[in-house]
Amino acid sequence: QRQFVESGGGLVQPGGSLRLACAASGFTSADWAVTWFRQVPGKEREGVACICSSVPTTFYSDSARGRFTISRDNAENVVFLQMNGLEPEDTAVYYCAAHKYGEPGRGSWFRDYEYDYWGQGTRVTVSS
Repeated sequence: QRQFVESGGGLVQPGGSLRLACAASGFTSADWAVTWFRQVPGKEREGVACICSSVPTTFYSDSARGRFTISRDNAENVVFLQMNGLEPEDTAVYYCAAHKYGEPGRGSWFRDYEYDYWGQGTRVTVSS
């Protein structure tokens, strides 16, 4: 079964950092555009960052840009999300997924319905 396994979440104080990892199981993630999403109970899932091609091309949400960095280690079959300057508003469950249709562009990378191989997520809590 193809899916991602997310890890690295936890409790961190405002201003702190976390590095999330998204390990692919049953397939090679380097062949896919991969996006980190996050979701807060009662709200829609939000695209955070995409590594959208092998170049690589990356896209970020407005809230993530300048604080978060997405990267991949193809040898380890893992996609990372380095999160710095964390704020309470970043508290959420973070998921990664692979785009079903190839390499999404700037106007579409955040559409969660175009993704597959969702993992169980990793919870991030930013609180003092």
